[in-house]
Amino acid sequence: MVGTTESVSHNVYSNSPIPNGSLEKKLDELRHLMDKAEGDPLRIVGVGAGAWGGVFTAMLQDGYGHLRDKVLIRIWRRPGRAVDRATAEHLFEVINSREDVLRRLIRRCAYLKYVEARLGDRTLYADEILKDGFCLNMIDTPLCPLKVVTNLQEAVWDADIVINGLPSTETREVFEEISRYWKERVTVPVIISLAKGVEAEMEPEPRIITPTQMINRATGVPMENILYLGGPNIASEIYNKEYANARICGSEKWRKPLAKFLRQAHFIVWDNGDLVTHEVMGGLKNVYAIGAGMVAALTNESATSKSVYFAHCTSEMIFITHLLSEEPERLAGPLLADTYVTLLKGRNSWYGQKLAKGELSIEMGDSIKGKGMIQGVSAVKAFYELLSQSCLSVLHPEEKKSVAPVELCPILKMLYKILIKREFSAEAILQALRDETMNDPRDRIVIAQSHVFYRPSLLGHDS
Repeated sequence: MVGTTESVSHNVYSNSPIPNGSLEKKLDELRHLMDKAEGDPLRIVGVGAGAWGGVFTAMLQDGYGHLRDKVLIRIWRRPGRAVDRATAEHLFEVINSREDVLRRLIRRCAYLKYVEARLGDRTLYADEILKDGFCLNMIDTPLCPLKVVTNLQEAVWDADIVINGLPSTETREVFEEISRYWKERVTVPVIISLAKGVEAEMEPEPRIITPTQMINRATGVPMENILYLGGPNIASEIYNKEYANARICGSEKWRKPLAKFLRQAHFIVWDNGDLVTHEVMGGLKNVYAIGAGMVAALTNESATSKSVYFAHCTSEMIFITHLLSEEPERLAGPLLADTYVTLLKGRNSWYGQKLAKGELSIEMGDSIKGKGMIQGVSAVKAFYELLSQSCLSVLHPEEKKSVAPVELCPILKMLYKILIKREFSAEAILQALRDETMNDPRDRIVIAQSHVFYRPSLLGHDS
């Protein structure tokens, strides 16, 4: 089922919109690099229509969608997801609060179905409303209309650029299916992954598996053609033209031209060659964001308590970064920036708050209506299991004996007991924080900086 495409300008929010001629030049440069012939459009497909995946595809549609003879932009999402009546009622309120959206729907003869859905006379579906520019995980932020494809084979078989907007927990399965449709391909596609999540693999030796590595394994597309894009970004704010930075990581052949292509007046994209490490850091901050939400809710947003938690969690992240990276100092800025925005407004922090307030339960799982996948939950499991391996042991500074790295990460240990083992309620995060045996966070940082902890094998590098 394919919808129509309509380009809508949001430059009213931008201080310095990019001229159309400049956009066309950037598109032509990328088309040339991908050997596109005249009359053959560059095909860009977003796979997965969560908040960030939907916004990313919509930004491309806003920027380049009017150049229809040179680029075709579409998005895939699974069919059949019904919009419940409460959400339909809220969606109707959003539509009527935005004159531009209201006029657009009336012009497209689509307004009546939202009236009927509000009254309970009709059921809307997620792929149906996405065509009109509404993401089920981000109802309050209308997007531009998108060309939606619900058949995965139709969406990806001839795609030149694929945007992975899936949660890390779904990436492997979907790209294994995609690989079946690419068996006869002559050209190799370029894949940009937006996913922030990790898995742990214990055999033949403990290591982290990231979404770009999952895609590589599932499809056989070489790592040179797979990139990661991440940064301290809140999807709805980016679409509303709040100034933002991101970083695209991967091979130089693709990251530099793609950084230029993706850059907008309000969305500055830098490039970096250290793909896997940046990708892992994007998953790591989600772990501690859940705990931050718990602490905020349990202490009635106490600035003092939140700062104590921040000191401990950042010291653990620094410690873990030293295990994962040969030059961890290079990651300090990006990691802390991403952590900061996630603690302020991210879905993982929100999830921790709702758990602590009793408005959600762990038994409900980590896919939450209106928010999508809470990727920090699976990341807690992955990092705990990985850092529990005795073969990665480090010297305990006080006990003077070798211990698994997780023994020096008490916040991570407690989050694992709360979220995965379910041995404690959310209140236990405060008990861990106030435990008199908790060392000064500075001590953990000193330990990390004064010992050779780097374990190349954790990211699949040679020792």
